[in-house]
Amino acid sequence: MDREYDQARHYWKNDRELFAIAKEKLFTALVGDVLDKMGFYRQFLPAHLKPLDPKMVIIGRAMPVVEADVFNEGTATSQNPLLQKPFGLMFEALDDLKEDEVYICSGASHRFALWGGLMSTRALKLKAAGAVLNGFSRDTEEILRLNFPTFAVGTYAQDQGPRGKVIDYRVPIEWDGVLISPGDIVFGDRDGVIIVPQKMEEEAFKKAIEKAIGEKHVLKALQSGMSAVDAFEKFGIM
Repeated sequence: MDREYDQARHYWKNDRELFAIAKEKLFTALVGDVLDKMGFYRQFLPAHLKPLDPKMVIIGRAMPVVEADVFNEGTATSQNPLLQKPFGLMFEALDDLKEDEVYICSGASHRFALWGGLMSTRALKLKAAGAVLNGFSRDTEEILRLNFPTFAVGTYAQDQGPRGKVIDYRVPIEWDGVLISPGDIVFGDRDGVIIVPQKMEEEAFKKAIEKAIGEKHVLKALQSGMSAVDAFEKFGIM
């Protein structure tokens, strides 16, 4: 197995190979630990963000989306033509998803759902990697049937139609102090969602694979009766 890890560390050639390695061999805690060691301490999104199904894992390139509260579907007195459009730019943002991208949306209050079953169907057709929402999803049974990786703060049926609009996409967003830029890697499992900036992704994932190898050695040592103190002194991992 160590040989497989070593090959993975040196031989991913593209995003698809890297994402497959991450799903098979890594988890968010490993990547988070590595980013801490690299001096990046605020890369996890808030702890209450969870997958609809605990078995869901998401990894892909960020396609950030900005949502804003509104108070009806169209405002005749608005100086912004965008506010006349139902859902704003939501359909354009959805249709612009590329293969292995994550629709990651923030900016609005938690008064309505940002994602649903029909959106998941379209995203699957485009081979998107999933959705991460600073807010609610709905149509839960449909999304679970589709097995589309969806991470949200909860589920709530209330529609965004008269309450929210997408006002921009493929722009940097900020979520609870975490900067998310287009193309950053979004990696999520039941323990959290972490953002890996593009400029450090290769180093971070190589080091995460190395840490995974090290943790296997620590596990064997602990199973053999080594103390935690001795294991940490020997391997520097716990």
